[in-house]
Amino acid sequence: MKTLSKTRERFYWDRLRADVEKWCRECHACGARKGPKTRTKGRLQRYNVGAPFERMALDILGPLPVTTKGNRYVLVLMDYFTKWPEAIPIPDQEASTVAEELVRSWISGYDVPMILHSDQGTNFNSALFTELCKLLGILKTRTTALHPESDGKVEIFNRTILNHLSLFVSRNQTDWDTHLPLFLLLFNYYNN
Repeated sequence: MKTLSKTRERFYWDRLRADVEKWCRECHACGARKGPKTRTKGRLQRYNVGAPFERMALDILGPLPVTTKGNRYVLVLMDYFTKWPEAIPIPDQEASTVAEELVRSWISGYDVPMILHSDQGTNFNSALFTELCKLLGILKTRTTALHPESDGKVEIFNRTILNHLSLFVSRNQTDWDTHLPLFLLLFNYYNN
């Protein structure tokens, strides 16, 4: 438990563990966001990746409440080898928006992936997106229909985004896109 380890770094008292566990259990903001724990059925198969930018995951999170900047979705990108994520607020999930942000926010800053893996959303399977992958020499793969758990790392990261943003956004939830860069900074600092 991260909260316990961070607390132990700075404090000590008898029953520290019990107090931290109780505090986490009773945190209304965390409990409301996480909901009940469920177990997935079936075994997931591991896909071995040999180098950075060999295989990259792509997903859309949303719709979320529209922000003051007009954003409603989050484009989530993650390198399978390094587990380095990016989360970019976008106004819509049109293929042109997704393709533009993929090039601007990932490919121009990092590298062209060899394999791009996504769900079966129409934006990822459009003629525009197919042509972009063809031009850049990217092999496009997809998850099985109606089984988002086959891209579990990205789905877990999506839940993490929602859990953490829900603790910091304003009551009317129109400023989540301003908190996203700081969330990414902290996430990458503690996890990579």
